Amino acid sequence: MQFSAQIKKYRVDMNLSQEELAEKIYVTRQTISNWENDKSYPDIHSLLLLSSLFHVSLDQLIKGDIEIMKREIVDEEIRKMNKYGTIYSILLIATFLSIIPIMIWINVYVIIFAAALYAVTLYYAFKVERIKKNNKIYTYKEITAFMNGKRLDELTSQQEIGKRPYQQFLLAMGSAFIVIIIALVVGFFLH
Repeated sequence: MQFSAQIKKYRVDMNLSQEELAEKIYVTRQTISNWENDKSYPDIHSLLLLSSLFHVSLDQLIKGDIEIMKREIVDEEIRKMNKYGTIYSILLIATFLSIIPIMIWINVYVIIFAAALYAVTLYYAFKVERIKKNNKIYTYKEITAFMNGKRLDELTSQQEIGKRPYQQFLLAMGSAFIVIIIALVVGFFLH
């Protein structure tokens, strides 16, 4: 039995309306409705309250839905990663392209705009990095597998862990190369 049917069954058995149940576990009636209609799943705190209120174990309450909930969590993380990654990419390109107007029109407003654009770009970069850190994905292969909703097997995962120091070195060298190119372009525009 799915969680949505379970919660409705236990609620009806206790002669509780959605609103009464919501009051007892400190959520809204709409939240209860969403749970009963498979639109969302409760957090762990709400699950514990429901389990206690219905006098059933967590296993009985969510039997069969654990894999669905895990998949929902992973899918949500993938959607966030795609969204933040896309926003970050667009902002990074815009930040890079803003260098030329700064060089042409050295103006306080242009510099403030570029600084704000850079700050927002960094914000989204940190959001992407947080998702990567929380899911322990660092290399290209790990990221690609994660974006496809998969995990690497143990052997491949250990090989990727071994590559991380080299990839960090190459990333540092690539960043230094980009900075040198930007400095040369800026120097060219100033002369």
